[in-house]
Amino acid sequence: HTDLVEQVWYGEHKLAYVLAPLSWLYKLIIYIRRFAYGCGLIPVRRFSVPVIVIGNITVGGTGKTPLTIWLANYLKNRGMKPGIVSRGYGVRSEKPQQVRPDSNPFLVGDEPVLIARQTRCPVAIAGNRVQAVTELLEHYDLNVIISDDGLQHLPLYRDIEIAVIDGDRRFGNGRCLPAGPLREPVSTLERVDLVIANSKAGKGEHVMEYESGELKSLVDPDKTMELAGLRGQSVHAVVGIGNPARFISRLRREGLQVIKHIFPDHHPYQRSDLDFGDDLPVVMTEKDAVKCEGFATSRCWYLPVFAKPAETFIFRLDKCLAEINSG
Repeated sequence: HTDLVEQVWYGEHKLAYVLAPLSWLYKLIIYIRRFAYGCGLIPVRRFSVPVIVIGNITVGGTGKTPLTIWLANYLKNRGMKPGIVSRGYGVRSEKPQQVRPDSNPFLVGDEPVLIARQTRCPVAIAGNRVQAVTELLEHYDLNVIISDDGLQHLPLYRDIEIAVIDGDRRFGNGRCLPAGPLREPVSTLERVDLVIANSKAGKGEHVMEYESGELKSLVDPDKTMELAGLRGQSVHAVVGIGNPARFISRLRREGLQVIKHIFPDHHPYQRSDLDFGDDLPVVMTEKDAVKCEGFATSRCWYLPVFAKPAETFIFRLDKCLAEINSG
């Protein structure tokens, strides 16, 4: 199923032409919706503090969460008091919930827990981001809000929009859903404030690199190991993220002999998922690790990844922040 989707969206599959009329309809709905919010037919909620939205225009992982974490820590280091709102993937409750570093990822989502841990900022989730922002501002003294994956969430007014692009896969066949991977047309990028692409940037885009930390044990977070320490060894790579290929190739570049175990994005892991019947090391992403801590063994390690935006991006961001502060 996943392979077929990849072929249609990122290859030359004929099914893309069959699905094209549905894409046109989807695109029309996007334009009507954007027009309705833009001209005030549907109200947009504005808050007393600026809102920075980080999102993407394609389905799948582009690196929004690492950038959200970087931005929150950057703003904190500048003396600001950020709060973060997120959807909370797969969360049933419609009421806003606060997320803490020790929250259960199966109840509030894996990414919000990861964000709370790596930023130590107030985090709230809700299907309606406006409710999540309201929840945070009621309980904390904050002076900026970051919305993780909120580009399409138009009821929330935004002061700065940042779009994150997959530098390798770009926009696939350039079609909107369901014939292609686009959640909205590429022209959307013309109206956002900053476009950042991981690994390779195009014209008018800033580049974002990723830095890996040391491998950390899921059983004892104080226990670390260099990734190069597993060079030449066979390892089980457990990946349940939007674009698993990037993680796999990172391990292979370090000389690890990778046995792939690809799971769907946001997969609800169970003990049996990590039982491979041998004593080989198991390496996973930090997003996967937050859901495996309860049943991990001493063979399980995760690789922390940190976003490193280009200096040009930081310069532009500072200019945008200065413009907001000056009204």
